[in-house]
Amino acid sequence: MKLLRKKRVFALLLLGFVFLLFSNGLFIGQIIYPIHYREEIRQNAAQYQVDPFLIAAIIKVETNFKHDRESKKGAVGIMQLMPDTAEWIRETSNTKSADFRDPKHNIQLGSWYLAWLNKQYKGNWLYSIAAYNAGQGNVSKWKNNGVWDGTEETIKKIPFGETRHYVQRVLYYQQKFKKLYGEEWNQSAGSK
Repeated sequence: MKLLRKKRVFALLLLGFVFLLFSNGLFIGQIIYPIHYREEIRQNAAQYQVDPFLIAAIIKVETNFKHDRESKKGAVGIMQLMPDTAEWIRETSNTKSADFRDPKHNIQLGSWYLAWLNKQYKGNWLYSIAAYNAGQGNVSKWKNNGVWDGTEETIKKIPFGETRHYVQRVLYYQQKFKKLYGEEWNQSAGSK
């Protein structure tokens, strides 16, 4: 009798979980794929005309929203900026950002840099994403030498495996975030 009761309770719990999973996939998805620093991301996305979900995706791939990460090569902050690059961004953009390790300032500098890269590549976000990872010099070489044409269909032609996977992961998370948060963020943007 006790075994039968336990099985029923387990079955009900399982059904409840499955119901929650399918009835409100956005809720579960947002638990599995949270976006931290939402306000900073939205503000900088608007200021620099960058898709907020692209910024969030880069942060997810770079540091998984952990602001205290430092790469083996010395990149720091939530968006993993090299100190020299962060300093150049500050000077070029006339940004008064104090500590570029601070998430708020790091997101501002990283967002500005993405917008700047996008201007350099005449609106091609895939080149911009690749350059964020591999550097503008490498991406320009690939572009000018016909190695990679900057399309999603030819991402496999990116010579650096790390960059190829980086671009694919950023695009994956960008789409995932749009699906999970797009409607909510559009509604809150419209109410401002």
